[in-house]
Amino acid sequence: MINTNHLLKVSSAWISIVYAICFAGVAFFPGMRPGFMRYGLHMGIDMGQNILTIGTFISGLIIWNVITLLSVWLFAYLFNKIK
Repeated sequence: MINTNHLLKVSSAWISIVYAICFAGVAFFPGMRPGFMRYGLHMGIDMGQNILTIGTFISGLIIWNVITLLSVWLFAYLFNKIK
């Protein structure tokens, strides 16, 4: 049986750290974004304008935490229910 509350806390901390590192990477090295799109996501698109503000950082952090928490909760639920 997985401790779901502990797992959700750890995953929230993990995704927050990863998101902050990625945001800082794009802020300090803007040329990284097209390379990531090409080699990480196998796409070549015009990225347009960089919009890096405290608002986009906080909103992205919230969005990624919600996505992560829902995904990890589903994993824990299925893990605990499937025998």
